[in-house]
Amino acid sequence: MKKFNFRKVLDGLTASSPGGISSGSSGSGGGGSGAGSGSVQSGGTAGTPREEIQETLTSDYFQICKTVRHGFPYLPTALAFDTVQKILAIGTRTGAIRILGRPGVDCYCQHESGAAVLQLQFLINEGALVSASADDTLHLWNLRQKRPAILHSLKFNRERITYCHLPFQSKWLYVGTERGNTHIVNIESFVLSGYVIMWNKAIELSTKTHPGPVVHLSDSPKDEGKLLIGYENGTVVLWDLKSKRADLRVYYDEAIHSVCWHHEGKQFMCSHSDGSLTLWNLRSPTRPFQTTVPHGKIPRDGKKLETCKPILKAEYKTCKNSEPFIIFSGGLSYDKPCRRPSLTIMHGKAITVLEMDHPIVDFLTLCETPYPNEFQEPYAVVVMLEKDLIVVDLTQSNFPIFENPYPMDIHDSPVTCTEYFANCPPHSIPVLYTVGAKHKKQGYSNKEWPISGGAWNLGAHTYPEIIITGHADGSIKFWDASAITLQMLYKLKTSKVFEKQKLEGKPTAEIVEEDPFAIQMMYWCPESRIFCVAGVSAYVIVYKFSKHEINTEIVALEVRLQNEEDIITPEPEITPTFSDASSQLPLLQNLSGSTSTVASEGMMKDRIPCLSVKTRPVRMPPGYQAELVVQLVWVDGEPPQQITSLAVSSAYGLVAFGNCNGLAVVDFMQKMVLLSMGTIDLYGSSDPYQRQPRSPRKSKQFTADNFCMRGLSNFYPDLTKRIRTSYQSKFYKDQANGFIMNSTYISKIARRGPGRPPFRKAQSAACMEISLPVTTEENRENSFSRSRSSSVSSIDRESKETITALYFMESFARKNDSSVSPCLWVGTGLGMVLIISLNLPAADELRQTEPVMVSPSGKFLTLKGAVLVFACLDCTGVLIRPPYEVWRDPNSIDENEKPRKRKLVMHSPSSSQDMGEHQYTVVCSEKQAKVFSLPSQTCLYVHNITETSFLLRADVVSLCNSICLACFCANGHIMTLSLPSLRPMLDVNYLPVTDMRIARTFCFTNEGEALYLSSPTEIQRLTFSQEMCDSLQDMLGDLFAPVETPEAQNRGFLKGLFGGSGQAFDREELFGEATAGKASRSLAQHIPGSGGIEGMKGAAGGVVGDLARARVALEERGQRLGELDEKTANMMASAEAFSKQAHELMLKYKDKKWYQF
Repeated sequence: MKKFNFRKVLDGLTASSPGGISSGSSGSGGGGSGAGSGSVQSGGTAGTPREEIQETLTSDYFQICKTVRHGFPYLPTALAFDTVQKILAIGTRTGAIRILGRPGVDCYCQHESGAAVLQLQFLINEGALVSASADDTLHLWNLRQKRPAILHSLKFNRERITYCHLPFQSKWLYVGTERGNTHIVNIESFVLSGYVIMWNKAIELSTKTHPGPVVHLSDSPKDEGKLLIGYENGTVVLWDLKSKRADLRVYYDEAIHSVCWHHEGKQFMCSHSDGSLTLWNLRSPTRPFQTTVPHGKIPRDGKKLETCKPILKAEYKTCKNSEPFIIFSGGLSYDKPCRRPSLTIMHGKAITVLEMDHPIVDFLTLCETPYPNEFQEPYAVVVMLEKDLIVVDLTQSNFPIFENPYPMDIHDSPVTCTEYFANCPPHSIPVLYTVGAKHKKQGYSNKEWPISGGAWNLGAHTYPEIIITGHADGSIKFWDASAITLQMLYKLKTSKVFEKQKLEGKPTAEIVEEDPFAIQMMYWCPESRIFCVAGVSAYVIVYKFSKHEINTEIVALEVRLQNEEDIITPEPEITPTFSDASSQLPLLQNLSGSTSTVASEGMMKDRIPCLSVKTRPVRMPPGYQAELVVQLVWVDGEPPQQITSLAVSSAYGLVAFGNCNGLAVVDFMQKMVLLSMGTIDLYGSSDPYQRQPRSPRKSKQFTADNFCMRGLSNFYPDLTKRIRTSYQSKFYKDQANGFIMNSTYISKIARRGPGRPPFRKAQSAACMEISLPVTTEENRENSFSRSRSSSVSSIDRESKETITALYFMESFARKNDSSVSPCLWVGTGLGMVLIISLNLPAADELRQTEPVMVSPSGKFLTLKGAVLVFACLDCTGVLIRPPYEVWRDPNSIDENEKPRKRKLVMHSPSSSQDMGEHQYTVVCSEKQAKVFSLPSQTCLYVHNITETSFLLRADVVSLCNSICLACFCANGHIMTLSLPSLRPMLDVNYLPVTDMRIARTFCFTNEGEALYLSSPTEIQRLTFSQEMCDSLQDMLGDLFAPVETPEAQNRGFLKGLFGGSGQAFDREELFGEATAGKASRSLAQHIPGSGGIEGMKGAAGGVVGDLARARVALEERGQRLGELDEKTANMMASAEAFSKQAHELMLKYKDKKWYQF
């Protein structure tokens, strides 16, 4: 662990507020791995000394653990279903397994090796699962606990696993390999049996070629002692396990992809690579008694059947009261290359083709019985697609699909940003659900979701939680995330505000070629239901919520932001201030004139927005309705820079946003621009940097590739479509400490100053390139050419200072103010904090008519690195929430035909309070956090969070009736600091940022929760609250529920006597060590898992360990004895039934003569 170092503990104190720091400072610090340290309290506080604020949070309140994962399993590879427990398992290419049951039962587990899952097999109604992975290892998972664990593993050393089969109620697993051999594994001990079926013994001696890998294994429904082995080259062998020889062999010219039995065990079906299905009878194995090419053209004049695409999998399921079902994937004709992937259902003479939106990975037919020798009675088909999971209802003739209760459509369009809100107002979820339910799709099956296993209850944490996701197509999705579940509430399409894009002849096509509506930032106020988004095409849309449909025109404003000067050198020794706020008044004279109507002067593009807002009246359904659209426009031939910060105040009726050119403040109540000013102009005459006018740029021919951030295609490599996004990344290489991010995601970042987000210099559009090749010497020279120093004295020469954080609050705008007033706090990429004073009309009645005055206050503060977040505390250390307007429907009127008046909720102290009242302001940047006392603007506490890395996200969140500062660092550390003293309470190296997706979507919320996109299709939620970790077990669903295995159907006396094998097949006797011997040790290696007795042996010792092992063994023995009792009772009942039938038969024929029979 990194030791505490007093070096630079006081760094930055001299560069704080103009009030300075008194000389009586004392230092205290603590730190953790990867994080900086140093926490300073200064004298000269404005009223309350440090000891009077009692902080209740300690390190005992914090612990990090993952809670639940939502979404579609990324890159699925395998399916399995427990017919009795009714739970579904999905394996993926990344080594993950998702187990799904009834809504709320959703479990994620991961193989440590990360190898792809090849196949899954449930131990039906046993609470266990076998997985075969691409590293040729078998794993046995214990599902009788809420977080499954591996009991055993078996690593094959010399052969590669290709197929596995576990017969129902058997403890012997058949394993086929690439060499064509079949091995047998004991599930209980997870060791290999000495019984092996060698490929050269299975095929005929006269065969000169290798049959290929094993592609199928299954025991005969008629006789458990017969094993059907399918080889890739078209050979099928029925192997007699007792006599150790082949009963029959079947040969076909085409490769085999799958094999399936008829339930009577007299026929089996094969699917082949030429699109054909062959049906074989055990009595005549020389050739198939039926061959069909379902999608091939009918041959004429005796010609050969038409060849089609391979049938990758086929299932043959019988019904007692109807024709059997033949279900298969693939097999389409080659002459229709544009047809989508399909699933074909053949039922009698009817053939139904279900076209899918994505390629089919696997499918399973759900049947009523687990017994293979009974009528299967299929009722549904689970189809796993590459990007979706659907279930088809087989009980209805039109085969409708079931409505999926799981959130499998998070990735319909790539996620570009996320927001997380815990402990929302109780009305939020019902209101959103009401408007979202009206847009749900129709035509689903009216039956209940068939995957209904497991058990789940709400648990103790039942406060409302909402997750909002922004997407590349401009859509917004609101999700109910309460009680660790996820259900979509409402979907909003922001693209409906704009005209449709025309790729030719429009300037918009030159800016964003493919995803002009991608969401970049979101701001939501749950109390006022104001929602605001910023898009990649440099626009902001303000939405208001209404329960009524309207038809209205969309109001659009255009803002011109331009930076006219370059930074030359800093002056770190001088602490600049505004001498008087009145000196800034001349700057406000032309603010409202900064917006202009669309015009173009000369040949150069100027004052043209990126997108065209609809000018005709637009129908807006109930829900969120566009109130105002604000667009940045081209300036002197350069496209607008993308928006980097966004804030909205429903109480003030203002929206503020900034980019690397400057800041804009818009009144969305009066639909007018209040401020449009370059960042440099906000400093006025006391600018801390020397600047010079920008040299004129050469005219450039801009293309979409110059302006658009080319990043989402790297986050989603499986997408064929190139996505463009505007995420403002902060990855870099620090030459001083050697911190290097993966070059796959970042190959070029322009030179920038400390704390600057990596915007592309001189290429407008504020876009960063990701994963672009460095081809020129100039690019190679500029890439990471400077150390990312956080000292103010080492600022690079930069042309623009980016606005990185905005916050509306009731605060002291100027030093030594006597009362609080509306303010806008502004943070920049150079670590500067500016305060903008807002002068609102005194009476609410005048708010719609009187103008709002906006003016810089004349003061600013400094930090290291780009500013990320603000928060305000009262004099007792309680978080002051920003004021808000109570929601009122803008389209409804009361009985008096008058609109309802605005009702504001103010959390800040009133202006009539004593001068002694003060506030604390928390400011956190990429490198450090500071707490200032207002109105004196004295820096009370400083904590240098990290020296070797930088923060990606920071938020002030509530936890256990207190608050803390939660930080996520680029080196993977999650940290929490107490407030206001900034004491480190948690520092865990939890999540290495190996993917830009994590940095782009990570966010904190109240109650100690957080989330991020763990894959392009999945959301991972986590908690850093000890209380939540302790109660997590109660919140998770149970995968295993005690269910009796259904009894086998009574086959009848005569059918049992003449219809099948007369002897019971004893696998234990045949495969056990006593008969088969031991397998070669070099063939496979047994690896004990952590979930069974073997794991306990390593964890426990002495008498306690022995007692624990004895207790587990006793429980297992009791369970086996119970099963034995049940089997004995069943045998006795069967014997009694047989005796009764025999007695009745004897009485029936007792007095008859021989000739009467």
